Amino acid sequence: MQTVSIGPLGFSFAHVLLVLSFVVALLVGALYGRRHGVSIGGTLVDALLVSLVTARIGFVILYFEHFRDAPLDIIDIRDGGFSIYAGVFGAVAFGAWRMFRRISIRKPLGVAMLSGLMTWGVLSLTVNLIEVQAREIPDSGLSTLDGQSITLVDLQPGKPKVVNIWASWCPPCIREMPVLEKAQERYPDITFVFVNQGEQVETINSFLGQQDLSIRNVLSDVSGSFASATGSQALPTTLFYDAEGRQVDVHMGELSNASLAQKLEVFER
Repeated sequence: MQTVSIGPLGFSFAHVLLVLSFVVALLVGALYGRRHGVSIGGTLVDALLVSLVTARIGFVILYFEHFRDAPLDIIDIRDGGFSIYAGVFGAVAFGAWRMFRRISIRKPLGVAMLSGLMTWGVLSLTVNLIEVQAREIPDSGLSTLDGQSITLVDLQPGKPKVVNIWASWCPPCIREMPVLEKAQERYPDITFVFVNQGEQVETINSFLGQQDLSIRNVLSDVSGSFASATGSQALPTTLFYDAEGRQVDVHMGELSNASLAQKLEVFER
């Protein structure tokens, strides 16, 4: 499962796990804090905010070359660009500072933060182990814009693939298209594929013409079977497959030059 849908909203499964872990930390903190006669809910919220800020700062530092010409993009977090290591460091450093300042919250805060981190780690590892066998490219039937049937397995085998699931009515899909178009030319050893969801060929061609896009490997998934097979319920979603056809990463939401560069590093390992 790549995404979770709640009504009209879609959320990355990784983000859902993060929220669940934070809820666990709040519950443990509330119970343990009550036993010691202190409240740490506000401190945990502050730690979460600090971790988000430091995670973004860490990401910007790592990929600053992509922000140099567009500094306002630094505060545009719609690309989901965060450094998990910087975020964890920020949260732990903030927690340590607060525990140093207030002796009374040391044990409750430490136990709560440790519980949240352990929950996130265990859940993430469990989900990865469950899905590791189900992360091959599905053989769902797709079609080219000239009506030929094809599957992603048959498309340029032996090369890593970046598969973007999109639709012309999706604003973040439209915004990220130039980023993917540029990447398709910059990385010839990677196959970029654009799987449209639920739209007719005429609509797709009209959109490509209006946006003046010169992208290759545009495929149609009228029935939505490919998105269902990959568990991608929100648009846009981008899947990353290695040369053997195993899924190695996923990104839900809009990609920027920086966040795409971060994701493509998986092919260098």
